[in-house]
Amino acid sequence: MSKYKEVVIVGGVAAGMSAASKLKRTNKDVRITVFEADEIVSYGACGLPYYVSGLIENREDLIARTPEAFREKDIHVKTKHRVEKVFPEKKTVIVNDLSKNQKFEKKYDALVVATGASPILPPFEGIDKKGIFPLRTIPDADAIKEALKDDSIQNVAIVGAGYIGMEMLESMIELGKKVRLINRSHDIMKPYDEEIREILLEGLKKYNVQMTLGEEVEAFGGQEQVDSVKTNRNTYETDMAIFAIGVKPNSEILEGAGVKRLKNGAIVVDEKMQTNLPDVYSAGDCSAVYHKLLKKHVHIPLGTHANKQGKILGENLGGGDKSFPGVLGTSVVKILDMTLARTGLSEKEAQESDFDFETAYVEAKSHAGYYPEATPIGIKLVFEKRSKRLLGSQMIGKKGVALRIDVMAMAIEAKMSLEDIALMDLCYAPPFAGVWDAVQVAANVADKS
Repeated sequence: MSKYKEVVIVGGVAAGMSAASKLKRTNKDVRITVFEADEIVSYGACGLPYYVSGLIENREDLIARTPEAFREKDIHVKTKHRVEKVFPEKKTVIVNDLSKNQKFEKKYDALVVATGASPILPPFEGIDKKGIFPLRTIPDADAIKEALKDDSIQNVAIVGAGYIGMEMLESMIELGKKVRLINRSHDIMKPYDEEIREILLEGLKKYNVQMTLGEEVEAFGGQEQVDSVKTNRNTYETDMAIFAIGVKPNSEILEGAGVKRLKNGAIVVDEKMQTNLPDVYSAGDCSAVYHKLLKKHVHIPLGTHANKQGKILGENLGGGDKSFPGVLGTSVVKILDMTLARTGLSEKEAQESDFDFETAYVEAKSHAGYYPEATPIGIKLVFEKRSKRLLGSQMIGKKGVALRIDVMAMAIEAKMSLEDIALMDLCYAPPFAGVWDAVQVAANVADKS
């Protein structure tokens, strides 16, 4: 049984609604109130670029459950309600009912902060002009789609070359736009090592992407509508700009409350998802996660983490005793006809963390070479020098990448050596793999290096 009678959850997307749903299933007597500043809850934010491109036609397909559906399960969802301040000593929050512009105080026995993260939008000159968009919510995507109805919008500038930026680059190319990618660093997709990035850059050439790397945005030109973007080196014409330079955790409501946070504001929680404040919990993109290899808390905002954290938190609020084990940062992204995936440590992370390590880069086939349409997969391995234990892997290829990175994640979890990986009993049939699967080819080559 739960020791809490009144649970307040701030944020109604992945972690917040997962926690609410699990808690209500665990203990029906707990009163749960969810405050969400937007009108939509419980949706797949990772699908937004595909909604913008039209691959996903209906926004409703992204929504798992409506507020009404949660209310039917006795979860009191209050949309257009923004929590502005937390008072842990009084166990109250200040809530602004945005539809009425009225503030009120709400008491809680337990508080869950699942406020997510927001796009970073530096105060550049002209950033408030029409035609400049972030992408984090369904309303953001709606705004971009509405603007794209204007056929005069042909030149699109993508500012930032991380996951969202590259997915939006794909969306704009799919829509037939001319795309300029602007990135402050020369390195696109910085979580990946140089070998992977070089293949990605080469693969982008056939799509005629205008690469503006090593330049920093300073201002946007135009009257009301953006018509140019100025960097520290040049000025480029553009009809639309999409900002994707990163996100910051939404932890401001705990400002001054004494909660422990990382430098970027991510809320630090223990394995039970509890902060250092009594009866205050956090989960999702606003919180930090424990990295199993780095042995420290880091900020890796991924939907996989948020949903798992929410489930564990909901069970614990209901009287359970579950622990979140930590992460390896396993992720995958589709960029046009290429798939990039990674897990564990990059070479840079291993170096910064003083591991005694070696690396290997190997190219293997997606399936048996004699079977039609086999394509190369580039595989980077990071492993301990003496034990040959796998520490990290990255891959790039046109097919067969996504599920293979999961093999590498499991290998890291199991503390497997390169020899262990090479001798795993993996499936084989010519349309799907070689007698030695690509991950085993990479392990064999690395073990001899």
